[in-house]
Amino acid sequence: MKTNDNYNGALQQPLNSGFGATSTTQDVIKGIDLTGKTAIVTGGYAGIGLETVKTFVAAGATVIIPARDTRKAANNLAGLPNITIEKMDLADPESINAFAEKFLAANNSLDILVNNAGIMWVPLQRDKRGYESQLSTNHLGHFQLTAKLWPALKNSGNARVINLSSFGHQMAPFNFDDPNFTNREYETLQGYGQSKTANNLFTVELDHRAKAFGVRAFSVHPGSVIGTDLGRVAPMALFQQMGTHDADGNIFPEVAAKLKNVEQGAATSVWCASSPQLNDIGGVYCENADVAELDEGNIEHNYDDPSSLYGVQPYSVDAENAKKLWTLTESMTSVSFPVN
Repeated sequence: MKTNDNYNGALQQPLNSGFGATSTTQDVIKGIDLTGKTAIVTGGYAGIGLETVKTFVAAGATVIIPARDTRKAANNLAGLPNITIEKMDLADPESINAFAEKFLAANNSLDILVNNAGIMWVPLQRDKRGYESQLSTNHLGHFQLTAKLWPALKNSGNARVINLSSFGHQMAPFNFDDPNFTNREYETLQGYGQSKTANNLFTVELDHRAKAFGVRAFSVHPGSVIGTDLGRVAPMALFQQMGTHDADGNIFPEVAAKLKNVEQGAATSVWCASSPQLNDIGGVYCENADVAELDEGNIEHNYDDPSSLYGVQPYSVDAENAKKLWTLTESMTSVSFPVN
């Protein structure tokens, strides 16, 4: 029986899209017109988020960028037409509600939501609810934002939600027993990994519930990208441990040569947001501007070879995990997201 639901990775097979690891945003947007479309890109003022915004604007879209640091956003986005910068902090529930209310007051519909912002490999920090910061920023905040913007997504009739995940989801499944490291020792890689697994599970369940309303969801691994500030607070020892940097903290030239630039790193986000190849599919984890394959122990990964860092773990597209996380997230955020 043909399915268009990605429960348990049913759709995790490459489409042979014609694109690959070296494809750029310009390659994947070619021939696509976003005139009249409205997009929101969180963290759209640095790294691959900024490149995503530039590509959408060049294709004709109007883009709103919610930013924690509005001054930095204004500097980085200076001169770009058809953009609006608004204040929002993903770790602050009140600011998410305020942003969404302002957007809905001015806009009837939303065509593209790219949940791009994120933090990685930070020391233990907690939001004011006591929740671990990587989970709070990367998953809980984006769940709340998507829920609050649901009326506009539904009104589009043909909207897409892109959740920025990572190969980092392979570092940890979601720990339902202790998601906030209350009773276990904090390990930043575990915290990051479970937040990215949460992005994938949210994508699976959101697509399952929202496709009846013409809203499809996708999660994205951008690849190993040079020139972003995502790892800015990560201790150098972590990079050295993974074999990417030398004793002096310099990236090995042979590793750097294999990394993507930002135009390549943002390509999968743009492809998922705009490609007609995805008109009848959703809930999938994508990489290199194609649907990823399930990693069932058949892929050998080496952190000093970014080209080997691909595939999606079955636990992060598991139907029961996806449903369970949705219920838990509603409870943790006190946000009801009925999708109706």
